[in-house]
Amino acid sequence: MEWVNETAVKKFVFLGFSSLARLEQLLFIVLLLLYLFTLGTNAIIISTIVLDRALHTPMYFFLSILSCSETCYTFVIVPKMLADLLAQKKTISFLGCGIQMFSFLFLGCSHFFLLAVMGYDRYMVICNPLRYTVLMGHGVCMGLVAAACFCGFTVSLITTSLIFHLPFHSSNQLHHFFCDIPPVLRLASHHSGLSQLVIFMLGIFALVIPLSLILVSYIRIISAVLKIATSAGRYKTFSTCASHLIMVTVHYGCASFIYLRPKSNYSSSQDTLISVSYTILTPLFNPVIYNLRNKKFKSAL
Repeated sequence: MEWVNETAVKKFVFLGFSSLARLEQLLFIVLLLLYLFTLGTNAIIISTIVLDRALHTPMYFFLSILSCSETCYTFVIVPKMLADLLAQKKTISFLGCGIQMFSFLFLGCSHFFLLAVMGYDRYMVICNPLRYTVLMGHGVCMGLVAAACFCGFTVSLITTSLIFHLPFHSSNQLHHFFCDIPPVLRLASHHSGLSQLVIFMLGIFALVIPLSLILVSYIRIISAVLKIATSAGRYKTFSTCASHLIMVTVHYGCASFIYLRPKSNYSSSQDTLISVSYTILTPLFNPVIYNLRNKKFKSAL
């Protein structure tokens, strides 16, 4: 019996929707329709930006990258989740779990840094309008996106490596519908204090650094807007930032609830609900909100 208990875990069993067993087929249909609508919406946004030369500006370039990121983000989680809703055995291999976590963290962390880049773009267009096209050339935009991806890749690689080097012997029942950090960590047989500290610091880096950069950008934007003489001019200028602020609020609200709350407040059912929102609903609403508020994009569409 001791030998069996010490056998390394080779696969995980998802229990994310176990409390909704009678509604799984209905849930599958609803989530599938939402997912297809998300894919279609992002495909239309990307196609419109690529095909209309009037939209070949830094803001729309970043927006197309955001839509690509949102689409890839859903590919990592949603198809497996939909398949599990119809399957009797909702399992994933140990290696598959590691790959899913790495991909999810890479795209998620890159997303936060991309939001910081988009905040910087708003700062440049408002505070340096005459030099904007020179300062935000194609090479600069590509470099900023590459830097965001590099930060996301580094954080996800180190975090995933540290987590999956921990011993997993006791249980393989994952109280979630994908391999997220908190539920996987709870299954580890024992934790290294140094590993936990590094994972926590990487999480702070991925959340706080982009947010700090966004705050710096908006402090300067507000300072510039307040210098505009008319209230109508101030409103028109700052309204260009409203969609970006909504996206930042949604992303940081979900991430803070999942990753920065005390362990005593953990609830698997709450995690499942919040995770569904940011894996399906957020990738749908963010690009739509950003574009429906934009007259230039609606004209191009």
